[in-house]
Amino acid sequence: MSFFGESFRFYTPFILAFWLPSSPVAVAAPPVAAPPVANPSQKLQLETSDGLALSARYYAVAPQKPLATVLLLHDLEGSHKTVDPLAKLLQKNGFAVVAPDLRGHGDSTFRRGIGGKVETLDAKTLKRQELEAIPATAGGRVREQAEFRGDIEAVRNWISNKSTSGELDIQRLCVIGSGTGGTLAALWTAADWAWPPIATGPQGQQVRALVLISPTWAAKGISIVPALTSEGLKFQIPIMVIGGEGDRDASKVFDQLKRFRPQSWFQQRGDRSEKSPKLENAAKATAFLMQLETGLSADKLASDRTANAAARIQTFFTLVLDPKDE
Repeated sequence: MSFFGESFRFYTPFILAFWLPSSPVAVAAPPVAAPPVANPSQKLQLETSDGLALSARYYAVAPQKPLATVLLLHDLEGSHKTVDPLAKLLQKNGFAVVAPDLRGHGDSTFRRGIGGKVETLDAKTLKRQELEAIPATAGGRVREQAEFRGDIEAVRNWISNKSTSGELDIQRLCVIGSGTGGTLAALWTAADWAWPPIATGPQGQQVRALVLISPTWAAKGISIVPALTSEGLKFQIPIMVIGGEGDRDASKVFDQLKRFRPQSWFQQRGDRSEKSPKLENAAKATAFLMQLETGLSADKLASDRTANAAARIQTFFTLVLDPKDE
């Protein structure tokens, strides 16, 4: 710990969460007045602009006010079930989570097509245009009336409606994507930041933090590159990349982020850490890499208790959502 100096004493939970992978999740949990109620997940039934019956799970922390709202996206051929352990750990420590079954996955396999004809979608045969529809959010100037509202945008709109009642807060929105779900999360986050303000105020830039677990550089014709070169991901949004040892795509994504944030990155590769030369406080970084000593990836890595991804993620969220000055 001496490498970081005395200035890091306030961020002990952050340091412990990264350096002690076998430590319990509670190590990194932000302080709360009382433990959140362990509510069972609720099934949501939403609809996209192209008629997909989108199923999602909502992990509420009511009656407590959540520390943040997390939108959690699984990998290809997964579902909310494959990231359920991560969702429950975050919920346990005060984060409300919404985990959709992306189109063609889980219970999101039926779409109402032209003339009301029902189409069946299968994860194994999804084509590029179907994957591109997942992060779609565009068309017109008013976001709530957008012509294209894909899977992630449908969940965002549900969260926005819940924010009206005060149960959730769309302005404290965090996104986690696993595997190709990370690629889709990055693309949607870039699109969120592209929505222009209107007379009544801002209607985008609501994502406050982004976590990419074993992100895929390219799959089935879609690439993460357009997202990484967008203004929001290049300079603005705090991002954490998590991967197992030998995960080339995770390293490649982080190396791209480092080029745009040469003075605000921190990386942990196994038991070795490194930070930007002029970054005095690692907790003030805006781009993080956690490369863990495991062969697991994507949903399996996200849900593995030994890897302890949940502790690292919730500590990251706490740092960027409520930064503290020393």
